[in-house]
Amino acid sequence: MNLISQIESILFVASKPLEAKQIAKATKKNVSEVEEALETLKMKYNREDQGVHILHEANQFQMATNPENIDVVDLFVKDEVSGELTKAQLETLTVIAYRGPITKPELEQIRGVNCTLILRNLQMRGLTEQNDAQDKILPVYNLSTNALRHLGVSVASELPDYETLHAHEFVEKALEGLEKNN
Repeated sequence: MNLISQIESILFVASKPLEAKQIAKATKKNVSEVEEALETLKMKYNREDQGVHILHEANQFQMATNPENIDVVDLFVKDEVSGELTKAQLETLTVIAYRGPITKPELEQIRGVNCTLILRNLQMRGLTEQNDAQDKILPVYNLSTNALRHLGVSVASELPDYETLHAHEFVEKALEGLEKNN
């Protein structure tokens, strides 16, 4: 497989800056090969006529919008996060509330659909937080303090029927399916 294409995909789906060594681990390549490919991607994207740039700071890399497009991006983001939550966003927020901390693959296994854009939108609205977990490779999602405050609880376990829904049979079976596939 093409290393540049793999790195491009990883940077596209990553929700936070990544170190070259993290990308090397994911692609099973050495760090110098990854750094060389990252430089190629920077040359490809970091031009005035490109809408996406590769940011590089303190050995961390991230795909981001072209800084010159900040006004149009801000307007789009403001419009996107100011309306009511969609049914899919509410479902995702509910799963996070009752099963958090939860990884993206676990969430997608329960819901049965890709949740990348929904998670991004919920984070932009300040309703969820992404954190690193000691016992998991992937980041986990939780309700934000802001979301808890809006729901009138101080911790998710105070939500109605929390114990029943947290350990619901459907969710347990869905997650067992994920474990079998890994």
